[in-house]
Amino acid sequence: MLRQFLVSTGCRRLALPIIAQNRSASNLDKTEFTTPGEIVDYDDPPHLPVPEYPARPDEPLEKRKQRLLYQSRKRGMLENDLLLSTFVAKFLRDFNAEQTAEYDRLINGVSNDWDIFYWATETKPTPPEFDTEIMRMLKEHVKNAEKVQRIRQPDL
Repeated sequence: MLRQFLVSTGCRRLALPIIAQNRSASNLDKTEFTTPGEIVDYDDPPHLPVPEYPARPDEPLEKRKQRLLYQSRKRGMLENDLLLSTFVAKFLRDFNAEQTAEYDRLINGVSNDWDIFYWATETKPTPPEFDTEIMRMLKEHVKNAEKVQRIRQPDL
């Protein structure tokens, strides 16, 4: 019937979904869904310089906190969006200038967001320059001892 309709209306293409093999849960290959035993991390080639994030020494504290709130919500990967946005919603308001600067260095000084994720989840060791009070707070936040459901970012 659909084919007759498309032919009668002059449509020449027929886009129908491809029907996948009928696989039940009992015959799925379980290895498709397992987490790899170790993370393979490749170093960036030395000829690719990483641009430095511009320092903002004269930025007022409240403006810096507003910027960090935004940057914590828009990381480019959902995992960090959820972790960091819930972290700043809980702690950023009470950070002093030094703690705010540490958090700024953490999220803007690291060139790869996966590094932040792996450090926060303790999958990889945190380098000494980022092993700060703020990183320890973030690691505790990620452990989620209160068992808070974090499936979306907090409201602004």
